[in-house]
Amino acid sequence: MYTTLDVSHDGPIAHVCLNQPNTLNTMKAAFWTEIVETFKQLDKLPHVRAVVISSTGKHFTAGLDLAEAGTSLSPQSSDPARANERFRRKILEMQESFSVIDRARVPVISVIQGGCIGGGVDMVSACDIRIGTSDCFFSIQEINIGIVADVGTLQRLPTLLPQGLVRELAYTGRRFKADEAQRHGFLNRVLPTQPEALAAAMALAQEISSKSPLAITGIKNILNHGRGRTVEDGLNYVATWNAGMLMGHDLAEAMAAHISKRPAAFTDLI
Repeated sequence: MYTTLDVSHDGPIAHVCLNQPNTLNTMKAAFWTEIVETFKQLDKLPHVRAVVISSTGKHFTAGLDLAEAGTSLSPQSSDPARANERFRRKILEMQESFSVIDRARVPVISVIQGGCIGGGVDMVSACDIRIGTSDCFFSIQEINIGIVADVGTLQRLPTLLPQGLVRELAYTGRRFKADEAQRHGFLNRVLPTQPEALAAAMALAQEISSKSPLAITGIKNILNHGRGRTVEDGLNYVATWNAGMLMGHDLAEAMAAHISKRPAAFTDLI
């Protein structure tokens, strides 16, 4: 169905895998639309409770295909203002490719091996959880080619890392390696190899999938809503959320399962 992604399902877990290792999983034109369509479809599947994003080959991704982007973004009007307006819309379309991950109603876990460069940082910054290999590294590559990162890194990374560190990484484009990334909390876990990291992500996705899907999507919604807002606003929002959602079947099932010391069985979202 897709040319840059393989999408599979194992029970409640969806697996999205970048499948272009021969080109270092460079983000070609098809990728930007395929990732949007993938997450739109996953959001419609009631049985999906977690998504794992992984990649193939030595590197997670080399980021945007610069040669292809240069062609597609070249001016198509003699009027600079019209050309620039078109360019702005193109950037907004590309931003949506990772915003769909951020907005997904289920948690998204990324598994990173080798290099995660440029657009790759934008992508994994939009995920809920990141698990890496000991050889993985991140680079805000845009500064090295004279542009400002514009599809999510500079907006999401400051909510995940200290402001001074984000600025250093963005100003220099230096490699942000696995040990440093884990120390600052950007990577939840670091494993020796990609198969081990992927297995850890799948196990975590399975654990998340065993919880109330209504509560999980509520937690993600509340956490995302709270970015850039006051504590008071966040408290008011979660009060309203729970007033509408808390009295469903999941609370009773969770309490009954706890009392009887059995696994809870929650109904899928609709």
